[in-house]
Parts: sequence; structure tokens; C-alpha cells
Amino acid sequence: MKVIDLTHTITENMPVFPGTEQPKLTTINTYDKSGFRETLLQITTHTGTHIDPPAHVYAGKTTLDDLPPESFIGKALVIDCRSIKPGSHITLQHITAYGAKAKAADFLLFNLGWDKYWGTENYFGQYPCLNDEAINFILEGNYKGIGFDVMGIDPINDENLTLHKKLFKNIQIVNIENLKNLDLCGSDLFWFSCFPLKIANSDGSPVRAVAWFEE
Repeated sequence: MKVIDLTHTITENMPVFPGTEQPKLTTINTYDKSGFRETLLQITTHTGTHIDPPAHVYAGKTTLDDLPPESFIGKALVIDCRSIKPGSHITLQHITAYGAKAKAADFLLFNLGWDKYWGTENYFGQYPCLNDEAINFILEGNYKGIGFDVMGIDPINDENLTLHKKLFKNIQIVNIENLKNLDLCGSDLFWFSCFPLKIANSDGSPVRAVAWFEE
């Protein structure tokens, strides 16, 4: 079995959404003092490679802990969007170019090639986002989730979170952000998982997203 890690490592100096507090990793027990090491982890629920449920933007909507485990595992397909210029859009044609595979997937993962900017100011730039036709196709499908190797589904300066709200308004779906290594996943369907921490009333959670291939 071949496994590919699609997750950024959580560190104290990692990129976070503008205005969000940086993670803090504080050692509270040491080998010398206690015979073991233990770390106090202080992070927001949307740190690093993470997952959003509908409750991220709508009060009373589904939280992550409401969703069954099978919501976070299934067949995925990477949609190669690396040719799209900054500030342009992911279109329906980028998805339908994959034919029946796009409809057979449980998760559509959009490869903007943006993970190469992780840790630089460019990561907060004008990454491409879904246009109306593309997101309507997703809403009309039977997908468990979508994912991106960028900071968010919305443009980083959209304080209204327009696409988040459209995605989560009427359907049960999850959104994974800040993925990496999507270029290593090929152009066929593969197994994918993005299990969150099981936090009560959760509006989001870091995940360890992985792809694997049965050889």
C-alpha cells in the first residue's frame, strides 16, 4: 500500500488565517521533572490542514461530532487547476474534464499548486476559487466533501464568506482547507481520509489528511 501525507505540520510559526492567533505548543511536563513529556496545545479549530462542517458559518447546523465516521473517508479525485492564473476561477470545465470519475468520487480535491507557497506571503495571495457553475455542480452532486490546497474556499478578503455560506446552506458536506502534496495523487480515483478530532459542538478541527493506493 502506498500512502501520501496531505497534511501540513502544526508549528508555532505556521501560516494562519489573518487575525487568528498563532498556535502555542508549551511543554508542561519534562522527562527530567516527570519522567515523561507532555505538551499543552493551544490552537483554533481552523488551524493548518483542517475541516469545516456547516456549523462553521451557520448556527444550529451540523457540527463535526454530529457526523458519522464514514463522512470522513471515501474515494477522492484530484482536479488539476495549476494552470489557472491567480485571481481567476475554477470552472465546471475543470471538473467535467475528468468525465465519469468526477461523479464517482466522494471527495473532489482541487490542486491549485498553492502548497508551494506555504510559509510565504504569496500563500495569502489571490488563489483561484470556484465559480458559480462549478459550486452548483458540487451542490447538485452526492459528495461527502471538497478540499483545497489554499487558505480557504473563499477569496481571503471576502469577509462575508460567500462560498462557505452557499456550500453549507442546504446540504451536509465538509470542506477541507490547507491540503498539500495533491500533485502526488495522480488523475485517477484513490482512497482518502480526513478524520477530525471528536470535539463537542465542533465548528472545525485540524485533520491528518492522507491518500492511499492499493497496489
